[in-house]
Amino acid sequence: MCGRFTVVFDAVTLLRRFELEDIPFDWHARYNAAPGQLIPVIIDDRGRRRLGQLKWGLVPFWSQDEKVGYKMINAKSETIQEKPSFKNLFIRKRCVIPADGFYEWQQRESGKQPMRIMLKTGEPFAFAGLFDTWTSPAGEKLHTCTIITTQPNALVQDIHNRMPVILRQQDEAIWLDRERYDADLLQSLLVPYDPDQMRAYPVPQLVGSPKNDIPECIKEIV
Repeated sequence: MCGRFTVVFDAVTLLRRFELEDIPFDWHARYNAAPGQLIPVIIDDRGRRRLGQLKWGLVPFWSQDEKVGYKMINAKSETIQEKPSFKNLFIRKRCVIPADGFYEWQQRESGKQPMRIMLKTGEPFAFAGLFDTWTSPAGEKLHTCTIITTQPNALVQDIHNRMPVILRQQDEAIWLDRERYDADLLQSLLVPYDPDQMRAYPVPQLVGSPKNDIPECIKEIV
């Protein structure tokens, strides 16, 4: 699964890397983004990329209760075209979530050790995601999203049995294009990222609490 991630690059980097025109909210570093929080999400709107903040934890439009979102922070790539919660979104409501690292907990003799996993270059990347809009009984709209996961690559498999789908930069436009639907092509993008381009390192236990969203969360333990 993917239950925590980081977004610690600045606004200029965000705009340039993801070809955005503006940022419609105050941009600040996220050292420990967690489910239930608002996270940055990019969609394609008639050929123009738009950035917004969506609640992490998908609430399908047909849900009776928004609490279901806490059970759907991730969507398995292997069953994404079968599950009722995801199959229609796969067709028309695809998004990307900008990030530069994610956390998983590695089981060791001494206990679980949090690890930050990122590109060796430290550059931003994009998780593949899905989004939807739910309307409450009172008529209030809630925009939510989920991060797609896949089998772990050679680096992550020693840490966890799943990893988020990180899209290759050249594939992001294909995933975001809501006017184009080629199920086989889209499914082919949902694969483990090249492990040779990634690294993992241990971080402090304080990352275990979502209340801690501070630079110390990404400090490497030597």
